[in-house]
Amino acid sequence: MSQRYAGRVAVTDDEGTMSYQELFSRAAGLANLLRKRDLPPGTPVATYIANSRQAVWVSYGAIAAGIAEASINPMLVADDVAHCIETCGTRLLLTSRARIDGLASLRQTIPGLEIVAIDDIESGCTTGLAGFSAESEAHGKIIFTSGTTGRPKGVVYTHRGRWLANILLRASLPVAPAPGMDVLLLTPFSHGASLITYAYLDGGAQVTLLDGVDVDKVEAILKNGQVGQLFAPPTVLAKLMTRLDGTRIESIHTIFCGTASLSPQLYDRVRACFGPVVRITYGKSETFNPITILTPSETDAWYADDAAARTTCVGWPASGIEIAIADEENEADGADTPVGPVMLRARHQFAGLMVDGRFTPHPADTFHRTGDVGFLDMHGRLHLVGRESDLIKTGGYRLSPEEVEASLGSKLPTCEFVVVGLPSAYWGEVVTAVLIAPGAGELNHLAEAAAQMTPYKRPRLFAVLDEMPRNAMGKIVRSRVRDAVLARYELSDGSHPELRQRA
Repeated sequence: MSQRYAGRVAVTDDEGTMSYQELFSRAAGLANLLRKRDLPPGTPVATYIANSRQAVWVSYGAIAAGIAEASINPMLVADDVAHCIETCGTRLLLTSRARIDGLASLRQTIPGLEIVAIDDIESGCTTGLAGFSAESEAHGKIIFTSGTTGRPKGVVYTHRGRWLANILLRASLPVAPAPGMDVLLLTPFSHGASLITYAYLDGGAQVTLLDGVDVDKVEAILKNGQVGQLFAPPTVLAKLMTRLDGTRIESIHTIFCGTASLSPQLYDRVRACFGPVVRITYGKSETFNPITILTPSETDAWYADDAAARTTCVGWPASGIEIAIADEENEADGADTPVGPVMLRARHQFAGLMVDGRFTPHPADTFHRTGDVGFLDMHGRLHLVGRESDLIKTGGYRLSPEEVEASLGSKLPTCEFVVVGLPSAYWGEVVTAVLIAPGAGELNHLAEAAAQMTPYKRPRLFAVLDEMPRNAMGKIVRSRVRDAVLARYELSDGSHPELRQRA
């Protein structure tokens, strides 16, 4: 690629652009440095780099060196960075010079840790990259889970699994990346954005990486026609639409959307601005995206169906993916078949987990239990209805908080709230709707909408918080929401529970 597309722009970031030639020269320099250290194949090396051209060439250099790149989310603070380093068992951290001072405490807490400023790494000769090769079954990539169900774990992929994932993702794209195309990535490169980056650069296209979601900057990029594709999860789309509602942007051909459910109300707003261009996928840290796919036309057809208000359809299995539903025991609104834990199997799935520096392999050719709960409809599409850890057990019933949120959200599309279960000796858990800085009358409107629901699904309590607890990936963490409610309120238990604000 460095020779084929040498002078073309490969990556644009907040600082400017970088050509293919320069990108792979920097990658070759890092590969040389790592090779000179005689690190055994698959040795974990941590990276902590902002969404930028630096993140891209460091990743390619790690691949060429045959080590295991342990990508740490650049939004994490020093304590969380330390946890990730200890999790994967590395003693080498690559970061930018600008971030080193903020990580000074790590040298005291992690004995023997070496922090290398990537700015000081000299470029190398790109022709030398052809002489590097990675052992296919050696560890090649470590992704840290987002921490919604506990402290992050390291999800390990082999070089072979990483390469297969890239091939399968490229095969599933609606249009093959080619020179002249540009994709704007608004998620951390340490997670989903990296695989999109490899696919687009393989085809000679251009990638634009922004460090954070600056609405003014994104709006300018979208309106000047600079990019044709956009990768943004629902949380980012919601933020953008606060600015873009009422406008029309014709230059975006595909919006890649995943990581969380996209509500019908938000989809309608996005469609009004960009047209029917949203492509939905389902991904997990343990199986590279995409697991399932809804093309833009399929997405548009789904959201035109009344069923979209009751469940989250994420589409048909992608190439190389097997999906099964285990322990079928419940039914949900809109389900054609029993609901249960979602199980996945794929040739490119993770090789195992790293916890406290120790690797536990995932048995080959076995299904992975995702922690998500869902069902396959009569057409073979996967629907998600919640997380196993989030299921609320109340009065002898089990229900998904997402199902309650979907039902209430269809009646109150502008109200920001989340549903959790509060521990109760009487009910098991009390279904509770938590509103974020509600506007005038919103609390009453939500209570009125709840009164029309099936009794056991109906929120019995309502709480108010100032902000939504989220992790570094922007995902809502229900356990933190529950803790925040219990810190602000005292629960009076019984057949008619009440919440009283603490003094």
